[in-house]
Amino acid sequence: MKNTHVKHVLWLTVATVFISTSGALGKFIDMPIPVIVWWRSALAAGFLFLFCKYKKINLKIHSKKDRLTFFVSALFLGAHWITYFYALKLSNVAIGMLSLFTFPIITAILEPFFSKVKFDPIHLVLGGLVLIGIYFLAPDFDLESSQLKGVLFGLLSAVCYAIRTLMLKQHITTYNGSMLMFYQVLILAAVLIPSLFILGTSAIETQFPYVILLALLTTAIGHTMFINSLNYFKVSTASIIASTQPIFGIIIAFFFLNEIPTWNTYLGGALIISTVVIESMRSKRKKS
Repeated sequence: MKNTHVKHVLWLTVATVFISTSGALGKFIDMPIPVIVWWRSALAAGFLFLFCKYKKINLKIHSKKDRLTFFVSALFLGAHWITYFYALKLSNVAIGMLSLFTFPIITAILEPFFSKVKFDPIHLVLGGLVLIGIYFLAPDFDLESSQLKGVLFGLLSAVCYAIRTLMLKQHITTYNGSMLMFYQVLILAAVLIPSLFILGTSAIETQFPYVILLALLTTAIGHTMFINSLNYFKVSTASIIASTQPIFGIIIAFFFLNEIPTWNTYLGGALIISTVVIESMRSKRKKS
């Protein structure tokens, strides 16, 4: 039993590392951002479709209301990816990923607007800690600063991701996680087709290996493994392990992009990640 638990923890950690590659790959790939997201979505849709067929996962959507939810939430997923990649391009992997990781607290604050969950005042305290962490990431608050722009795009990405997650939350028990992700990326690929003609995609010849890594390793495999891990862990436990994503992302960026974070980044990141851990632990206690 203990060996089985260790095995599940190991696979969840591997999934977290795979998802963490999004920072370095998003920063490195040299193409217009909407085109990167189109390739990521289109290739991931292909990989996930094959996976769903292999696992005999039902792809039927039950109602028109669900179709609308899938479509709108896919738009928020697209906005999340696009603004996240802008955050990476404008600043660096550390700032982009840490700004994005404000989403657990943003999700907790927005949740009462999407469900019958009561607002918890402690979220204001945790939100305050996040704001202090953001201040350390961009202490100058100069609108001409690419670092501040990166933080703001990261925060906008976090809001979009939180809304998308809250919209899909009610469907997790009804639909398979891989099926949900398949429709998300399929819809997004269809919506972003015009970007190929407007911005061009000729650079794909030199960027294709990295785009495949982003679509297969980061999106299809990483996210599928993470969703499947929820069969063995509470969401709160998985969230604590997933909060190491920025740490793995910063390490990957150090080795492959030679990016070295400042002490301000470490301090701000520690505050942001600590709020994720605190909220996850509180959630775990409430459910136990």
